[in-house]
Formats: sequence, C-alpha cells, structure tokens
Amino acid sequence: MTATRGGAPFQPDAAEGPLSAASGADSVVASRERIASGVVGRERELELTLAAVAAGRDIVLEGPPGTSKTTMLSAITAEWGIPLLFVEGNADLTPAKLVGHHNPARVLREDYSPDNFVPGPLVEAMQQGGFLYIEEFNRAPEDTINTLLTAMADRSIAIPRVGRIKAAPTFRVIASMNPYDNIGTTRLSTSVSDRLNRLSVDYQDADAEEAIVALRSGATGPLGERLISDAVAVTRATRRHPDVRQGSSVRGAIDIVLVAQQLAQLRGVKHADAAAYASSDDYTELVFDAMIVALSGRIHIDEAAETTPERVLREIWEDRFILEPHAAAPG
Repeated sequence: MTATRGGAPFQPDAAEGPLSAASGADSVVASRERIASGVVGRERELELTLAAVAAGRDIVLEGPPGTSKTTMLSAITAEWGIPLLFVEGNADLTPAKLVGHHNPARVLREDYSPDNFVPGPLVEAMQQGGFLYIEEFNRAPEDTINTLLTAMADRSIAIPRVGRIKAAPTFRVIASMNPYDNIGTTRLSTSVSDRLNRLSVDYQDADAEEAIVALRSGATGPLGERLISDAVAVTRATRRHPDVRQGSSVRGAIDIVLVAQQLAQLRGVKHADAAAYASSDDYTELVFDAMIVALSGRIHIDEAAETTPERVLREIWEDRFILEPHAAAPG
C-alpha cells in the first residue's frame, strides 16, 4: 500500500518500511515541517517519533496522559494519509478482540471461511497500512500482548481458517504507557521490549502549556490572558504537591479556563469590566471554583495522605493567590 498526501507518495521500502535513501530524506523533512505546524512545543519528541516510524520501527511512548502523544500520532498519520486505530489496553482486551473473529451466525450457516471473518484492529491496521495505537499498553493481558510479536517481527500473522495476513508497508504498532501508574499493570516481557523502540514523553514547559491552553480555549483579552497564566500555574502545581501521586495534565488547565469563562458570564461580568474584574478578589474566587470542577477529579491523592482533592486544591490556590503575592509585595 502507498499512502499519499496531496498526490505526493510516501514510499517505504517494501521489506522493512523505511524511506528510500534518495527521495526519502527530502520527503521526511517536508513531512516534519508540515506536521510540526499543528503540534505545540513538541519539536524534539515529534522528530524522534517521526524518525522511528519513518524507519519502519514500532515504538512505545512512555509518559503521563495529556502530553500530546495522541496529537503527534494523529498529525503523522494525517500527513501520511493513513488511519490511526485506537485500542485501550485493559484486562478485557483478548487476542480475539485484537486480531478478529469469525461471525458466529454465519459460521452456523456457512461453516468457517475467510469471508465470515471479522477483522479486529490489528488486522485492520495491517491491511490498511495504519498505525495500531494501544493506549495503556501494559494493562493488556500478557497473551494479548504476545499476539503482536509475529506482527512486529515478520509484518504478517497467520490466522486459522483465514490464511496469512501481510502488513502494508506503513503499518506500525505504537504503544503508550503511564510511568506514574503501576496499579493493575504488567511488566513487559523481554521479547516484547526487544521489538519496540522507546521514547519518554514528559510534561511540556509552562510557556508551551500556556500556548496550548490559549489555542484550545480561545481565551483572549485581559481576563483571558490572566486566566491562562493562572490556570497553567495551578495545574502544574498539582504535579509538585507532596500529597499528590499524579497531578493533572494540561487538559485540566484548558478546562479551568473554559469553566471560568462561563462562570464569569453567569456572574454578570461584562466585557467592558473584564480588566478590572481580573484584578479583583472575585476573580480569585472564580478561579478556585473553576479549579474544583476542572481538577478535583484529575488529581490522584497518595494513599498515605490524610487529605482530599479539595483541600489540596485549596492549598495550591492559597499559594498562588495569597502567599505568592504577599511574598512579592514591597517591604
């Protein structure tokens, strides 16, 4: 299969999938520039991921939720004109759900045949030359993960009563894992790890997260600008709080801004009064209320801590709006 974008073919090597030496270099550079235009603050990670998949390799992206992993993969597959098939790794993901199964009703009528086989996401990705993206990879059962070994090593799998399925050149297995969450997870076997490249994807810096929040929320003006700055600051503080096992991703900051904007309207804040309101005590209370809605379900308290999400968020709010301004005051 040859994936195209705008009529320009993406031409991997037939055997392994890397770009051809002659035209591939220019092609992958052009792809990177187009893809990067839609991804905020992930230049290095995007370049490394693109290099791996362009080389025909499978890869695991290891990092917390909300760190643009899906955004990067969506941008790459959109650029290549191929599908991105999502699978959630959990205890219910059986080999049959991943590979596919024969339609029971048709089997009763017709017996087993290739025609009544219903492809699972693995077979679909192989046939369509897409990326099979397995989130929470290490939550899937070991026998399900092992089903991928042949697909990754040989770029083909044998299915009983169907035959051998060969992968199209752009087929890749992409996995993601959260290093901060080890409850209900399994350790990857050496056989699986040996077939996967790995890239750690951590949280972005404050400037990049502010740019993401501005883009996703559409907030502008004096009120919007302060909301963006404060929302990112308190969200990042959840990742440093000693009682929090895992803090919120940038999605929490986006929702703080969106919720706060609606609260401001509900509380009668007019556009002409926005600048003055952003400097008032009412504004800080508005941010706290938005924090409770947007962050209390996103932070995970350490099991040994005798506190609640609401108390933690109140501490973070006080640090931001009471202690920090007081410490910065003259004298």
